[in-house]
Amino acid sequence: MWGNGAAAARVLAANGAKVFVCDLHLSVAQHTQRRIEAEAGECTVMSADVTKDADVTALVDACLARYGGRIDILVNNVGRSEPAGPAEMSEQSWDSQTTVNMKSVYLCCHYVLPIMEGQEGGGPIVNVSSIAGMLYIGKPQVAYSAMKAAVIQFTKTTAVIYAKKGVRLNVVVPGLIHSPLVGLLAEKYAGGDLEGFVEKRHQACTDGEDGRSV
Repeated sequence: MWGNGAAAARVLAANGAKVFVCDLHLSVAQHTQRRIEAEAGECTVMSADVTKDADVTALVDACLARYGGRIDILVNNVGRSEPAGPAEMSEQSWDSQTTVNMKSVYLCCHYVLPIMEGQEGGGPIVNVSSIAGMLYIGKPQVAYSAMKAAVIQFTKTTAVIYAKKGVRLNVVVPGLIHSPLVGLLAEKYAGGDLEGFVEKRHQACTDGEDGRSV
């Protein structure tokens, strides 16, 4: 099973990209690296907290140093949800989800946009949102939904600003995807009932089954 970010890195590597994978936990990034390299792809990894300016700066600098001063593609794939509506949610939970789901996108774009603008050929940026940013999907995750909606509008607005500067921005809005994180979501939203949680997700999908990252 692949997570969304790992699957994206795998496909990019399979198509000849030299991928630079970042995760909060180095062991997770290294696991993805081993799988990509087993398929003859090229992959460099490091750990970073993309909600922190210093970490993002170090990440971008490391990527530039590794690959000749260019960043040809940026994929922002970060997310975290916590169950609660606005009345029940603590300010700390709201702030932390805002930071993870939206500030991470801003920070990475903040540092990579000038690089792409200044290099020959520009480059594309892909921001990963969620279907939860467009409609209610049966879970009380108001902060996550609000921030994933913000990612959509952030991408639209920034795309217009940079359209004439050689940088293209698109947003991907996945539906329900069966990834390694589903078990954690079942703990948060279904009291640990993984089977029942997965079945409910299947029922919410028009074809009767959630998606797979491959």
